[in-house]
Amino acid sequence: MSTDNDTKLRKLFKVLRQGNVVTIPLLESLGISDNLRKYYLESGWLESLGRGAYKKPEDSIGWQGALNALQKQVGFKVHVGGLSALELHGYSHYFRLSKENLHLFSPQRSTLPKWFSNFDWGVELFHKPTSFLPDEIGIKDMDTKGISVSISFPERAIMECLYLAPQKTDLVECYQVFEGLVNLKPRLVTELLTNCTSIKVKRLFLYMAEKANHQWFQFIKTDKVNLGNGKRMITEKGVYNAKYLISIPKELIEL
Repeated sequence: MSTDNDTKLRKLFKVLRQGNVVTIPLLESLGISDNLRKYYLESGWLESLGRGAYKKPEDSIGWQGALNALQKQVGFKVHVGGLSALELHGYSHYFRLSKENLHLFSPQRSTLPKWFSNFDWGVELFHKPTSFLPDEIGIKDMDTKGISVSISFPERAIMECLYLAPQKTDLVECYQVFEGLVNLKPRLVTELLTNCTSIKVKRLFLYMAEKANHQWFQFIKTDKVNLGNGKRMITEKGVYNAKYLISIPKELIEL
């Protein structure tokens, strides 16, 4: 191997730490050509996770390393949201999960690469492409298992839960989580509600916020939130709430 290729290999080993994934854009940034990449694979210095993604041979990779590669190397706009984000923020004791879930959200009409969606990460993967909230509001980087990934703030995560309700998340469970959200930031909540395009989410959020009676609710600028017109039947045979024009489960009303 030439000195130049040897230098490239050392650079690769430097970034290919345990638990990390490397993708073609990163390899190209290191000057590693397709032919050199094939040589590394044949020589046992790289192992394929699927088309376009690689790891250190015999390394055990979690979804964190793969998601970090998607976000930071490929530039794919995807983040951990909903119940998964709330779990990472420490609210897992408010809901019941039979298996570890990974809820991912990305812009409408986007598709996860097959190397990511087809690999068994040891979690139940759920991906929701949607643009009901702007991509740039209410998302932060957070270290999980030593790897940085983009996740929703709790303010955004609970709205993502409500967006999936009642088909994918239970409204009673959502409210039980809501009761624990005592430290939400009114300014961020107002910004998210103002920019949210889902009437259902906005009405449910304000109903639950009022019901939970958290201190931060009094600082929400509800006059800036467009709640639309007409009734919304969230669940069949639900109880009608005249203020927010929504039909919701009796069990939620009685909490």
